[in-house]
Amino acid sequence: MTDTEAPSSTAGAARRPLYVLFLLTALMSLGYGGIFTLLADIRDKFGFSDGDVGLIAFAGFATGFTSQVLLSRYADRGHTAFMLRAGVAVAAIGMFGMVVADELWAWVGARLLLGLGSGTVGPAVRRLVITRDPERVGANLGTQTAFDVSGFVIGPILAAVLAQTIGLRAPFAVLGVVYVLTLVVLLRLDLRTSPGAVVHRAVRNLVRLPAVQSALAAAVAFYLTIGMFEALWSILLRDLGAETWLIGVTLSVFTIPMILFAPKGGALAQRRGPIRVVSVSITVAAMCTAFYGVSPLWICIALSAVHATADAFTLPGNQVAVAIASPPDQVATGQGLLGATGLAIAGLAALIGAAVYDAFGRVAIFSGTAVLMLTFLLIARWRWSVHERRDSSPAAA
Repeated sequence: MTDTEAPSSTAGAARRPLYVLFLLTALMSLGYGGIFTLLADIRDKFGFSDGDVGLIAFAGFATGFTSQVLLSRYADRGHTAFMLRAGVAVAAIGMFGMVVADELWAWVGARLLLGLGSGTVGPAVRRLVITRDPERVGANLGTQTAFDVSGFVIGPILAAVLAQTIGLRAPFAVLGVVYVLTLVVLLRLDLRTSPGAVVHRAVRNLVRLPAVQSALAAAVAFYLTIGMFEALWSILLRDLGAETWLIGVTLSVFTIPMILFAPKGGALAQRRGPIRVVSVSITVAAMCTAFYGVSPLWICIALSAVHATADAFTLPGNQVAVAIASPPDQVATGQGLLGATGLAIAGLAALIGAAVYDAFGRVAIFSGTAVLMLTFLLIARWRWSVHERRDSSPAAA
């Protein structure tokens, strides 16, 4: 029996509680956040160069991107449960690989496995979240976002404590054990999706849909500022005179609105329309981004709180937009495409943004990023209007 042959009864739903999926999302983010915290320690202990450490970090992004693009479609073809279990198993192997890794190739290989596992789990989880309760898909995706962010915040803290009190290998061993226990729980759960026809359609057919193009354009606008923020926020605040502790506090505080407001943002996007909601939130984020280029330290910090609140509406809003735009047989494929787009744009924005900041200064990079965000937002609104016109045309009816 494939995943798509499961009954959609209340009893079946009770066997697949959403909170388990939310916790799974948090646990996968826990691993990602923990590794980033320890990269400097890994470099110092094993004598790697900065370029070597960059290769370790890039390896996870590369396989995360690839798996979301190439493997997410199989969750739509009746293999959701297998993808979840296999992804967690691969991530566990990657974690245990870091427990024994000494050479650069071993660290890169372990990071590749973790990225592959996480990229396999992500779209499959979101397919379950979307299909299990279509009436509350926005709120559920928002709640999942809150768990995702929470895991990424807790991961560095947990990794730092374990590394300092036990040793550098301890965080990887603990997370490996956590993933094994998670796999045991997943093996006992009914993770099959609702019944439906399995149609093998290519990703390019999905990308041709105006609504999907709109959602991806909005995602580009969002991840432009995410990539810029990750690469330049610490540098900006340091250049403005901030101490290290203050930079750390702002990075932690930035996540609080995401955790608090993401469920509300997702619910609002489903109720009022995702592109309408993200049009407001991305505009607010773009204005904050532009002011980072000219504002003093404390104004930048205050603006970051406003920016974070806007992002709490944008991220689940983008996920809702893709969920609405994707055909029922390509729900996971759409979410995988969204995740891959985010990884690619954030990575490019971080790389290019750092170079522009170094060459031309903060006014150029932050104002330029704001203009690009608004440009892609206009593209998103245009493509969504095309989608709405097609849906309301007599031919569509």
